[in-house]
Amino acid sequence: MDQLEGRRIPDLDALPFPAALERAGQLAQGRILAATSGAQDDVGEAMRYAVEGGKGLRAFFVIESARLFGIDRSDAAPAAAAIEALHTYSLIHDDLPCMDDDDLRRGKPTVHRKWNEAVAVLAGDALQALAFELVTQAVCPAERRLSLLATLGGAAGVHGMVGGQAMDMAAESASTPLTLDEIIQLQAKKTGALISWSCTAGAVMAGENPHKLRVYGECLGLAFQIWDDVLDVEGDAARVGKAVRKDAVAGKATFVSLLGLDGAKRRARDLVDEASAALDIYGEAADCLRQAARFVISREH
Repeated sequence: MDQLEGRRIPDLDALPFPAALERAGQLAQGRILAATSGAQDDVGEAMRYAVEGGKGLRAFFVIESARLFGIDRSDAAPAAAAIEALHTYSLIHDDLPCMDDDDLRRGKPTVHRKWNEAVAVLAGDALQALAFELVTQAVCPAERRLSLLATLGGAAGVHGMVGGQAMDMAAESASTPLTLDEIIQLQAKKTGALISWSCTAGAVMAGENPHKLRVYGECLGLAFQIWDDVLDVEGDAARVGKAVRKDAVAGKATFVSLLGLDGAKRRARDLVDEASAALDIYGEAADCLRQAARFVISREH
């Protein structure tokens, strides 16, 4: 921690997006690794293994949304670590044989392949529990921490990510493919709920109105999933860090299958424009968040 005459120097400097993303990822991973350092068994090792290598984009949204309201990066870091822990738990469980049955995640063997299914289930469970523990360490008044906890539970549960995953699994065995509106509803829960929480966390910590950041997050969450569908068609597994072209093989309805590749890309660009426009109220202070929006539809993984 930087010190000046016995006082911490606030970490509020604006950074270009790549540097801000890297810093957010480091802060979040550092918190998670510190919190799990005492767990030296297979579950603890698996937790740390699964967290490493992530982009840290959700952590970035937490920290940058907080910075808009003058909240120090280190004060927002526990909430940033919480969302990364929760997101990683979802990936571990999503990769299990009973779910998507994937062998590769973040360019490495999935947790159940490196260890076994029991370790993967327990590592995911432990990361989910850790997420709520970490939120309580965010530096803000108690009632705002309570709001973060309550909304994180909602975003993660049956009305959010878990509900979206259940819809996705049901669609795989349905007699008719999902419509575009149904896919939008599904992805608003499965992917969008946690991204939206991340983007509004800073406003909640500051006691400010999160509406514009919610709009930003909802648009970006949908654009993120559309681009995932694009990468499933155009991406290279070595760059993406997971298997590609699985959706087409499974005959799964996606944004690309319904809109076409060019149409999906246009829809993603429109959503990014809408997300960026929602930040106008914050002026130049939100430039890094605007850069993040453009990154979502230019990334290769």
